[in-house]
Amino acid sequence: MSTVTADPLRHAILELLEGRGAHAGFDAVVADFPPELRGVRPAGLEHSGWELLEHLRIALWDLVEFSRDPEHRSPPWPAGYWPPAAGPPDDAAWEASVEAYRRHLGEMRALVADPERDLTAPLPWGDGQTLLREALLAADHASYHLGQMVDLRRLLGDWPPGSTESRQAGDGQTGGGA
Repeated sequence: MSTVTADPLRHAILELLEGRGAHAGFDAVVADFPPELRGVRPAGLEHSGWELLEHLRIALWDLVEFSRDPEHRSPPWPAGYWPPAAGPPDDAAWEASVEAYRRHLGEMRALVADPERDLTAPLPWGDGQTLLREALLAADHASYHLGQMVDLRRLLGDWPPGSTESRQAGDGQTGGGA
């Protein structure tokens, strides 16, 4: 029996980080996101798919690094957590961001799964934060913004992925990008 299986708290956190449960996980939400819609901000929504993806990536990277590196310094809030443009410069930037998010998620999962790490011990370099708190924050943050991405894709006529609903990317929407 693995340590993770033997520890129900770690197991539950790992499942939560993966998006298993009541909400769509990261891979389901970003699957087949049409390149022409990645930089579109639908009327009534503040962010594009690209902005949400990059925000998710940057925030998760920050939480992982804070959890393992006493020398880590977070980006300035809020500017350091959002990309400068509504759309990605190209398809490669989108794919790189998706892969980086997956990598950071794997790193957070590895921290949580490590039986040598006390989930509830305050991180010595923090102000009372624990690995448990950082992992739950990562899962909560992802759930919130992935829900926004689902809403965004619905408004763009692209949810579920590959849906046949009419796409009206240029009708009443702002933003641009690839």
